Amino acid sequence: MWFTGLSGAGKTTIANALGAELGAAGARVEVLDGDVVRAHLSKGLGFSREDRDVNVARIAFVAHLLARNGVIVLVAAVSPYRAAREAARAAVGDFVEVHVAPPIETCVARDTKGLYKKALAGEIAQFTGVSDPYEPPEAPEVTLDTSTIDVAAGVQRVLAKLVELGFVERALARPDARSLA
Repeated sequence: MWFTGLSGAGKTTIANALGAELGAAGARVEVLDGDVVRAHLSKGLGFSREDRDVNVARIAFVAHLLARNGVIVLVAAVSPYRAAREAARAAVGDFVEVHVAPPIETCVARDTKGLYKKALAGEIAQFTGVSDPYEPPEAPEVTLDTSTIDVAAGVQRVLAKLVELGFVERALARPDARSLA
């Protein structure tokens, strides 16, 4: 599963909650958070389009390795460019794109690191959604507006799609599944 969206959209929150749900059901799960991967695997990369594409390609490579070994991989990364996400889809194989898409105002309000404030003040160059583009997916398998649904509802929508696509058992997608709150 590839969770894409602006900074502060809720990608990591939903991915971690989904990972906990799948893990509790006995699945082998790994969450690849874009910030964590960037700090370790992609240390030294900047935020140019080329560097962002390299970062996404690295994440996709690790996701492919894990997936081919039976691990459900949940990637939570801004991954702002469609072409890089499509290349990731091709590299990974079984790929479900989740567009976590609240309005930018919601992302700004959630900004605990003050990044949007700095970007809007011109203190951060190439900030996705402010001074650098975000290319929304044209046909994601799931779209979540996290300004209108809570984490548990988002997880259930994603689980329902995974059941529909045949990736997980129907029992996991029950509305009464283990609470995530």
